[in-house]
Amino acid sequence: MDELQTVLIVDDVRTNNLVMAQCLKGLYQIREASNGHDCLREARRYPLPSLILLDVIMPVLDGYEVCRLLKSDPVTADIPVIFVTAKDADEDEQKGLELGAVDYITKPIRPAIVRARVSTHVQLKQHRDKLQFMALHDQLTGLYNRRYLLESAEQRLAKVSRHSSHLSVVMIDVDHFKKINDEHGHDKGDMVLQQLAALLKANTRREDVVARIGGEEFVILMDCALEAATYRSQRLLHLIVDMCPAGLKVSCSLGVVQANAKHPDFSYWLKRADQAVYQAKSRGRNCVVVAGDDTSVLLEEPSL
Repeated sequence: MDELQTVLIVDDVRTNNLVMAQCLKGLYQIREASNGHDCLREARRYPLPSLILLDVIMPVLDGYEVCRLLKSDPVTADIPVIFVTAKDADEDEQKGLELGAVDYITKPIRPAIVRARVSTHVQLKQHRDKLQFMALHDQLTGLYNRRYLLESAEQRLAKVSRHSSHLSVVMIDVDHFKKINDEHGHDKGDMVLQQLAALLKANTRREDVVARIGGEEFVILMDCALEAATYRSQRLLHLIVDMCPAGLKVSCSLGVVQANAKHPDFSYWLKRADQAVYQAKSRGRNCVVVAGDDTSVLLEEPSL
């Protein structure tokens, strides 16, 4: 059974919250807030709400201001907001919609209307989320795709330039992948890629970007300096060798490079990592090559 979607109900009158919650009981996970500040905090708490039912007339921060703040925050901007209020003038509804609300329910509450409106907008959000996921993720492995990688990398490179932070790029290429497909079939090859992707995802940090950029090539963006990225790459290589995805002995060639502000175009660093992978291939595969300023360093490889 699919996990219930979360609806956040916001009203400063406790009775109103209870009435709304009763309307949706059993259909959604319900969270509540009694004022604008609590709403903003709850809206950022994971799992993020699939929809917010927001009262307009509240002390300190009214619903309109809360909606404006929600829509200005990248974390909460995509959460649909339905205003729930006794204010039923056309200009009130227009103001709410102009602020980014998706719908407007007037009091007194009619349970059937609430359920219908909430159901419609939750389903629309699920559909949008699915389309967005498909646009940014690789269909076979579920990892991020090249498009997302490039967008994220440009943002992180800008951060490196502004704040002198660290960014390392790790490229991973499956050794002899054509041979795997030829000898064991493409279904087996797909299983190798899927299990490798799962291993990479499970053994990287939440803030890392792990992407499949095509064929048997993967890239990881790590917010760390070269030494740490190299250590983590060596660890990944050993894990891959020990894993035996799809029951096969598989190895990879890895290239590691630390990006800096000298070259703000990510394609330069991606090419450097690719060159390091090529050197790893030429040196026997199943190893990590670190790209320095002028040289590349071969690291000891695990034995198969």
